[in-house]
Amino acid sequence: MAARRARDHSMTHGNILRQLLLYSLPLLAGNFFQQCYNTVDSIVLGNFVGKAALAAVGTTTPIINTLIGLFLGLSAGIGVVISQFYGAQEEEKVGQAVQTSLVLVLVLCGAFTVVGVAMVPAMLRLMATPADVFGPAQEYLRIYFAGVSGLLLYNLGSGILRAVGDSRRPLYFLLFSAAINTVLDLLFVAVFHWGIAGAAIATIVAQALSALLVLGVLTASRSCYRVQWRNLKVQRGILRNIFVVGVPSALQLAVTSFSNVFVQSYVNRFASSCMAGWAAYQKIDAFAILPMTTLSVTATTFVGQNVGAGNWERAKRGIRCSLAIATVVAVVVLVPLMLFARPLCGLFNQEPEVLDYGVYFIRLISPFYLIANFNQIYAGALRGAGDAKIPMFIMLFSFVAFRQVYLLVTYRLFGTLLPVALGYPVGWIVCSVILLLYYRSGKWMKHSFVTS
Repeated sequence: MAARRARDHSMTHGNILRQLLLYSLPLLAGNFFQQCYNTVDSIVLGNFVGKAALAAVGTTTPIINTLIGLFLGLSAGIGVVISQFYGAQEEEKVGQAVQTSLVLVLVLCGAFTVVGVAMVPAMLRLMATPADVFGPAQEYLRIYFAGVSGLLLYNLGSGILRAVGDSRRPLYFLLFSAAINTVLDLLFVAVFHWGIAGAAIATIVAQALSALLVLGVLTASRSCYRVQWRNLKVQRGILRNIFVVGVPSALQLAVTSFSNVFVQSYVNRFASSCMAGWAAYQKIDAFAILPMTTLSVTATTFVGQNVGAGNWERAKRGIRCSLAIATVVAVVVLVPLMLFARPLCGLFNQEPEVLDYGVYFIRLISPFYLIANFNQIYAGALRGAGDAKIPMFIMLFSFVAFRQVYLLVTYRLFGTLLPVALGYPVGWIVCSVILLLYYRSGKWMKHSFVTS
């Protein structure tokens, strides 16, 4: 492909393990710093404002993830389309996919802002958010969604770069914006005493900067994936292909995230210390699962490029290698996580009761990461092959239908915290088993659309 540059990275040849690591390590670091946005908010608020502010940020997480999940699922479709065309060396269609994707995302920026701000009070009431947390949570969410366009545009731009094998520059942009977010958090909350509003403002400013950086790189690029602002145009065939993968992925991620609103509603039935402990656990969990989610995205790109090149056997070897890496890393992560659970929770709040709840959640749930690896890697790989519908149905059944029935029944029977805390692991187990069986059936190997 004549227009490829040194930063572009084809995964259709070479040592598989080396390529997966070279691609995933910068991506992992980037995901780490992106996760720092909301986590820094929690650390600063939990220490400088108090446990009510920490609980408020924690209770907003499922709401943020619901709407953001819609976009991330759709962006998965964008990435698969670009990676398959890139693997097939169809330069013109790569460019068409980039222009179509940008038009789509610009429309979504407006829609997500309006919908996000409007639905905040209803969503907080749906989770039975306590009165002492409701006000701060509403304030944080409204500011967050008012500036959500920065997050959407950054993820679009970084997704385009990752689809062609460039996971380094998105990392550099996040290093810069994460540093800005940390400085602004401390300035607005600890110095100016703006409280939870200051944390939200710091986050959206940092996200906007990362979006400007990645869009600037795509605009200045001379490669086939450059952004041409004067020639933005929707290609219907490309848009259809994006929707084929993106809509099922978006529905799966959004509905699964929405189901976590109900999990949060069960946690909210316990004390505010439990809510704060759960919030601390969620922030730590978000970092602990990064290797598996990163390898899931890596598997999507690897499979997408190799399916585009017609190399199915190499694609399957990449899937097995990704799963092996994820399992080894999960074991490595679990040891310090279990040993240092209390000091980690202490980063967010020092109250003994909050620490006790946080440690309880970490040590109970985190060993199940070894099982969650399977559903993350296989789902990512199947999307890369163009098969998004079946993983969507499997995940919706496991993470939404099964999990909600489980929580409803066990809470009514026992009314204790243990079955609520196990709500995530039981869904992971069911999903991993079903996805493994479907993957072994081989039916997913019929969904490539590079000739569309």
